[in-house]
Amino acid sequence: MKQVRLYNGIMMPSIGYGVFQIPREETEKAVSEALETGYRMVDTASAYFNEKEVGEAIRKSGLKREDIFVTTKLWVQDYEYEDALKAFDRSMNNLGLDYLDLYLLHKPYNNYYAAWRALEKLYKEGRIRAIGVTSFTDERLLDLTLYNEIKPMVNQVETNPYFPQVATHDFLASEGIQQEAWSPFAEGKEELFTNPVLVDIAERHGKTVGQVVLRWLNQRNIVVIPKTVRKERMAENLDIFSFTLSHSEMVAITALDKGKSVVLDANDLSTPRLIHNLNIH
Repeated sequence: MKQVRLYNGIMMPSIGYGVFQIPREETEKAVSEALETGYRMVDTASAYFNEKEVGEAIRKSGLKREDIFVTTKLWVQDYEYEDALKAFDRSMNNLGLDYLDLYLLHKPYNNYYAAWRALEKLYKEGRIRAIGVTSFTDERLLDLTLYNEIKPMVNQVETNPYFPQVATHDFLASEGIQQEAWSPFAEGKEELFTNPVLVDIAERHGKTVGQVVLRWLNQRNIVVIPKTVRKERMAENLDIFSFTLSHSEMVAITALDKGKSVVLDANDLSTPRLIHNLNIH
């Protein structure tokens, strides 16, 4: 399994298994099958309501704890300093783990300064191996970096052929912050899986559109966390290291850029209102 090195020296798998939108009653089986297939990174969040099931699958896997990279996220409702510390303990209790590999601020809203300082404390105590953020714009991320002691190690942002995040990719690389893609398939919107450019490239390599998209991200040094509940698709999503996209193919995929998110547009004023109204407890 190819890995990336975070700026603090921690090694992170370049591909993991995401559990967003997987129903709680299906999560344990799905994660168990993902681990059986060969995944060694699992990405969840308190707002996904399936941390306990992820933890159960990890415990029953028979794998060594140190061989599984586990990520969860702090929801914006818990961004006050003391609330963040309590929420972390709640997530760790749900997961049944002694330490966490990566803890992320889930969105760039509410008092994320206080939340970040809680993460810094937990990181210094050795309870988390790496800390980062999700969906932070370049401007908000730079602001957070300049006025705090520890720079985020990861920014998990929407990245897919319709929203390739070229400028963000360059900025994160210049800061030594690892980019991780959520929604690499754009949730299948805008007919991504039948896009003629992607279909043509996939046919040329004898691969699926999904594999081409993941390989395109991988070749840009972007970590991916595709989600599926089908075991055969899990294996397919892992099989992205047996071919290489040419420079012209990489450029053609990036050129599909629509200039904004097709999933959740951060510049739409309805987005912070939506996040504000999502209480998880």
